[in-house]
Amino acid sequence: MKPGPVLEVRRLSFSYGDHQVLRDISFSLEQGELVGMLGPNGAGKSTLFRCMLGLERNYTGEVQLNGGEIKTKGPAELSRHIAYVPQIHYPSFNYSALDMVLMGTASQGREWSLPGRSQRKAAEEALDRLGIAHLRERGFRYLSGGEQQLVLIARALAQQARILMMDEPTANLDYGNQIRLLLQIKALSRQGYSIILSTHNPDHAFLCAGRVLALQDRGLAASGPPAEVLTAGLIESLYGIRVLIHRDQQGTLSCVPRIDP
Repeated sequence: MKPGPVLEVRRLSFSYGDHQVLRDISFSLEQGELVGMLGPNGAGKSTLFRCMLGLERNYTGEVQLNGGEIKTKGPAELSRHIAYVPQIHYPSFNYSALDMVLMGTASQGREWSLPGRSQRKAAEEALDRLGIAHLRERGFRYLSGGEQQLVLIARALAQQARILMMDEPTANLDYGNQIRLLLQIKALSRQGYSIILSTHNPDHAFLCAGRVLALQDRGLAASGPPAEVLTAGLIESLYGIRVLIHRDQQGTLSCVPRIDP
């Protein structure tokens, strides 16, 4: 028997006062699945993340985590299942990379207790898994943007949650670091992590996502495999720009803006 989804959103709607942000959103996330979420600014991607993370609870509909509504679960229980990777982070102090990753283990020990041997082992293993163990003593503020994002992902791995939510993880990275980071994320999905990441770049979805969610006008405009969903018409509708979908000799798809003479 096929196991059920690890996360399921059912007919979710959310408003800030009289301003409706999300309307009747439904989708599920399977184990080991990598879902790319696209949509223009203001489409509700960040708000949807906040609902799925349990930070916004005044929604209608349901968010089911392993078969139970997240509204019934406290922060400690949620942190054992879901880890969040922000697009950018400015710590108050210049913590070392290792200390930043150790913060992901906070829910595994007693309140206000120092990290124990098991927490340090989890942090070290997370740094090693992403190939950044050599950065362990470096100050987080002195790392490059790509290195900082890898440290934040390592922090999520040290948390030992199997669902990862990533808010535009490639924002502010150069092209090379974008691709390297996406390949690391894709490798994590192959290892069984269930991942939702938001992006503004359709090429990122073509590169790594198994499924795409497109948000527009407060609702879900499309859902499905990138090769089927990310049509020139949909991208023009989302972003107001005409494009061509190009397939190279290896079958790789990419999005090319149309520039009329």
